[in-house]
Amino acid sequence: MKNDCPIIVAISGLSSNTGKTTLARELLSRLPGWEAIKLTRGHYRSCGKDPSGCCVSDLLREEPLIRSGREANYEFGKDTGRFWEAGAANVHWVIVGEDQVEEGINRALAQVQTAGVIVEGNSFLDFVTADFAIMCARAGENKLKTSARRTMAKADALYLSTVDDADRKTAIEQFQNWRAGLSIDLGVDTLPIFTKQNIPRLIEFIRESLCVSSELSVSVVNV
Repeated sequence: MKNDCPIIVAISGLSSNTGKTTLARELLSRLPGWEAIKLTRGHYRSCGKDPSGCCVSDLLREEPLIRSGREANYEFGKDTGRFWEAGAANVHWVIVGEDQVEEGINRALAQVQTAGVIVEGNSFLDFVTADFAIMCARAGENKLKTSARRTMAKADALYLSTVDDADRKTAIEQFQNWRAGLSIDLGVDTLPIFTKQNIPRLIEFIRESLCVSSELSVSVVNV
């Protein structure tokens, strides 16, 4: 039977290459039975960029395109393939133009059959309220996305990724040093901070925050 109200855990990024997909894989591997949604937004039509420079330019349609199921979207080395390999019960790849995000994400969510879904993306949070939202950032320098401050205001936790396997203390210090040089306030002072070293604790924090212990399946394998 379809679950009309899946638990939505959003994974967004302060900038590009912040470990969103890696974190999504980690959560999916510890949340048996959950599904995943990957939102890819093309924009060349509205901003005038060369279509050859947009990796989904040939997939953009007059309506949102949703590819669901392993046969439709599994490809080794791609984000959707990584979600399947992490153990997702189903994966939905949503390809949309600038003005199709709301319709696309709502259509994809309507196809979710399980208790919970991991959604990777930023722009969908302008139209959907996540039950729990995680903002991913590099421990060091981040090139802020235009939507980052708006998305950050909706975050419930901050996840710091590193490229050098730095420990949690070092990662936080690197992030705070970068943040201190900004001319804007990111508004992260009250957010709990997590790193790769304490992902099991992040899952427990999600469960505690949502008070859904009977629904949120938690496994601490591969810790």
